[in-house]
Amino acid sequence: MECDKGFSSSYMILKPEELKLFDLINILFSNDLEKRQFVDSAEAKEDDFQRRWIIFISIVAQKLLQFFSKPLAFVGSVTEMWLNLLSSNGHFFKLLFNVLRGKVIIPDKTSANFISFTGNFDKRIELDTNIKRGDGRYNAALSMMASKASYENKAYIETIVNDYWKMAFLGFYDFWNDYQDKATTQAFIFRDKAEEHETIVVAFRGTEPFDADAWCSDFDLSWYEVKGVGRIHGGFMKALGLQKNMGWPKEQINQNDSRKAPLAYYAIREILRDLMCKNEKAKFILTGHSLGGALAILFPAVLALHEEKMLLERLEGVYTFGQPRVGDESFGVYMENKLKENKINYYRFVYSNDMVPRLPYDDSALMFKHFGTCVYYNRHYHAKVVPEEPSKNYFSPLRTIPMMINSFMELIRSFTIYRSKGHEYTEGWFMRVFRIIGLVMPGIPAHCPQDYVNATRLGPAHVFLPPDQDS
Repeated sequence: MECDKGFSSSYMILKPEELKLFDLINILFSNDLEKRQFVDSAEAKEDDFQRRWIIFISIVAQKLLQFFSKPLAFVGSVTEMWLNLLSSNGHFFKLLFNVLRGKVIIPDKTSANFISFTGNFDKRIELDTNIKRGDGRYNAALSMMASKASYENKAYIETIVNDYWKMAFLGFYDFWNDYQDKATTQAFIFRDKAEEHETIVVAFRGTEPFDADAWCSDFDLSWYEVKGVGRIHGGFMKALGLQKNMGWPKEQINQNDSRKAPLAYYAIREILRDLMCKNEKAKFILTGHSLGGALAILFPAVLALHEEKMLLERLEGVYTFGQPRVGDESFGVYMENKLKENKINYYRFVYSNDMVPRLPYDDSALMFKHFGTCVYYNRHYHAKVVPEEPSKNYFSPLRTIPMMINSFMELIRSFTIYRSKGHEYTEGWFMRVFRIIGLVMPGIPAHCPQDYVNATRLGPAHVFLPPDQDS
């Protein structure tokens, strides 16, 4: 048994780099996992065909993503450049005019004006001035804007935090993934400070549409079962800083000579220790959208594993948006107890038919479960606290027609919302294109930041109050 499995009582690890075609096909017809080089499991046999099928899909998806990673990155780079070329020059016809004049404005990818593919869905940079500190929505609205900003480059983030939000930018970081042998995890940190208030915000970046490495973390359905904790999604743990051949030792061990950046969990933990020691009243919150949300809630799980009492006591809340499931039912019970014990607020936001919170499946094959307070918003941005979002597993034949109708109404709303809510809610052409895609594939546009920003601004504040105070 390798050392990185020593911290777990059971495990199932997928290794796409060791994939052989015969093994891949044979896993569908044989329950013998010991003979499959690309699967390392504590169990020698897997009699459930559905689970073997999931292993098949997961490993094929990762292999294809690795194979097409460079073309995918190239397409993403060209698309982003084109979108920024259009915005820098005004619009398409003005761009043509500038070409004829030889005065085309070429965007700089490292500048504060360059916007990512994801950022083009929603270009708002200002915080909502109607939501002030003390409003129940404040932390949620700030967290969502930070989660949205996390997709951008350092110059962009530093500019909006310092100049627009009037807060203190503390750093943007690339973190190493030992299993992908490159820096694939990003996060930034800033300080929200007033006379009687100091909150450090850590925002993890989610999955970028053209980032094969991030998609591999999502599709990596490896899992580790930690005794007394439960089963946890392996791809997410690797992205957070699981040490290859070491697991989760208390401190980062630098045995990997190829590691050119720190591991996310260990580096962020040290930064927070330092910041918390400088001000005994300071607290911090964790946030992220999509994959970033998964990393945000896994962070306190590892803190609890390491018995980091001081940091757990200073963790004010975790706010995730469109977050996928990260563990099984036992893990959920463990985290519920730790969150309650340390009085940590955990809000998991789900907008309408967003498909990502409904993955990986909560069924007998995968056994992934959500936990915590789920704040669910419908297309009118009406919110309610529910144990689980409606239609908990995305692909449901009975839900197809209702979801398509809902997507059509969201498309109509994109042309009218500015009249009822104000011009700051006007949607651009790029978001409307995705609304059209949603007519065929409901759940994709619902995952975009636009609706989560709207939800945290337009939704009610009472969902953030304890039940006995909720009127």
